[in-house]
Amino acid sequence: MVLLYVGDDWAEDHHDIELMDAAGRKLAKARLPEGVAGIARLHAMIAEQLGEHADEADVLVGIETERGPWVAALLAAGYTVYVVNPLQAARYRERHSVSGAKSDPADAHTLADMVRTDAHQLRPVAADTPEVEAIKVVARAHKTMIWERTRHVLRLRHGLREYFPAALEAFDDLDAGDTLELLSKAPEPAAAATLTSGQIRAALKRARRRDIDTKTRRIQDALRSEQLGRHKVITAAYAATTRSIVAVLVTLNEQIKVLQEQVAEHFGQHPDAEIIMSQPGMGPLLGARVLAEFGDAPKRYVDAKARKNYAGTSPITRASGKKKVVLARFVHNDRLIDALILQAQSALRVSPGARAYYDKQRDRGLSYNAALRQLANRLVGILHGCL
Repeated sequence: MVLLYVGDDWAEDHHDIELMDAAGRKLAKARLPEGVAGIARLHAMIAEQLGEHADEADVLVGIETERGPWVAALLAAGYTVYVVNPLQAARYRERHSVSGAKSDPADAHTLADMVRTDAHQLRPVAADTPEVEAIKVVARAHKTMIWERTRHVLRLRHGLREYFPAALEAFDDLDAGDTLELLSKAPEPAAAATLTSGQIRAALKRARRRDIDTKTRRIQDALRSEQLGRHKVITAAYAATTRSIVAVLVTLNEQIKVLQEQVAEHFGQHPDAEIIMSQPGMGPLLGARVLAEFGDAPKRYVDAKARKNYAGTSPITRASGKKKVVLARFVHNDRLIDALILQAQSALRVSPGARAYYDKQRDRGLSYNAALRQLANRLVGILHGCL
């Protein structure tokens, strides 16, 4: 068995490559362009060192990402690819050099040496099916747009507080359709005060609100109430920014609905969808996010503990001498932990078993967040057993 170790320090438009043998000797190095020409040259470099009868799985590649067409090409070639956390690479580099020197070719050397000596400590990249990759694309885009909507709502709230505080009293949901319609018509306090009951009522009807008459009176009273104002030039400037943010929010609301349909459609076609949907607190959107972030490669997680560790729901223990503390993991996949915590929150309302387990953790003295994280950790273990 001939083992070849490859360090791949990637950038947006190129890859610094180093090939190393089992003794740690540098066999070749190059800077390759991103794309077909670059990957073809890498295959040629590897073939020159391996010979005709070698197994591609004996090529171990270390790279600091597990996404993109380049990594997909490495996996398609049959190479064993390990994803290296940049913090791991930095610590490994410090083990062998205290000068602080750093370069892209040196990073490629570090990555090759890591897969040579520490492959057992690294996580191999397992190829997911195209179906789950498609789910990941639309689920991440959907969640990103939701995050963007939240950011723009906060910007809108900040701007209104500076020149139009009555709007914050009049409108409860700044991203709601009726709010955006009325703010686009009247972003200035003076114009908002002239909105008629009919205009407000029509906006509420289009947004399918309930108790329209009461809400119409409340909104109109708030918009016509006395408030501290700003100079008309400043007010006009703020009104222009409000119109822009409102237009962005309208578009985000539309596209979030479009992507939500895409997420549900792709998720519903996956064979694991039924199993995931059977979990307490899981809906089609959360299920799609969880499946997308976990992936569906069958050998990625050797046991439930590995899945929990990747999810970031399992705690870590730090012990030294007589001191021992158990802490939450702060290095994790933010998208995955967000979906799992939301699942745990939903499970509290629909699953008596989840509620009993959560209450037991609270009785032990755990805080709300810690108990919820423990529940999420338990649910991840159950999911692993079902998949």
